[in-house]
Amino acid sequence: MADEPRRSVVRRLLSVLATFDAATPTQSLTEIAARTELPLPTAHRFLAELTTGGWLERLPDGRYRVGLRLWKLGALAPSYRNLRELALPYMQDLYTATRENIQLAVLDGGTALCVENINSVRSVPTKTRIGGRLPLHATGVGKVLLAAAGAELLTSLAEKGLRRFTRYTIIEPGRLSRTLDTVRDEQVAFSREEMTLGACSVASPVTTEAGAVVAAVSIVAHSSVDIDRLAFAVRTAASGISRQTRLL
Repeated sequence: MADEPRRSVVRRLLSVLATFDAATPTQSLTEIAARTELPLPTAHRFLAELTTGGWLERLPDGRYRVGLRLWKLGALAPSYRNLRELALPYMQDLYTATRENIQLAVLDGGTALCVENINSVRSVPTKTRIGGRLPLHATGVGKVLLAAAGAELLTSLAEKGLRRFTRYTIIEPGRLSRTLDTVRDEQVAFSREEMTLGACSVASPVTTEAGAVVAAVSIVAHSSVDIDRLAFAVRTAASGISRQTRLL
């Protein structure tokens, strides 16, 4: 019975982590306390411990999200681990051929989750890291994943309001929908300074044998780079990764 209080604390800590999912990737202290039915002081203490340990991150607005340490633990799950292992040789080839930033992302709720990346010192600086999240409507990988997700996700994002990151960001639902139609037809997506001024990207889908999109791979470069000429390279890499996923 002496171990019961300790087990109770562990269960309550796990209950805090369990409140995070695709529908609620970020939460406030009040929201977490309500979902776990913990007193505010207790929830605050648990959140402080989890944040200090790197399991959660506290955002500038005071909300919380899953931390890199927890994400890395989750990345050991076979699905993500296998995808990253299969994709990395093709990403390295793509990097060698272009000397630009390379990203691999998957859909996670209403964002693109970066599961692997290769940063180039000579390319455009990027803050994207493994475990980082990217907007679906303003990035190459995001558009690929959003195009595959269907109209319901686009409608949901539009209702919440699409953030304008730069003057080039597409925030009109109708225009974005037409852009996604092109992505589905051409199997390639472009972001031209829509996320960050001075940066552009081109992405292509990684698919299963049945044609389902499981990830997107992209090149991120300076806006001065002719990104159109890199489309063939990224599509070739995505096709190679897709072939490997079908062997699983």
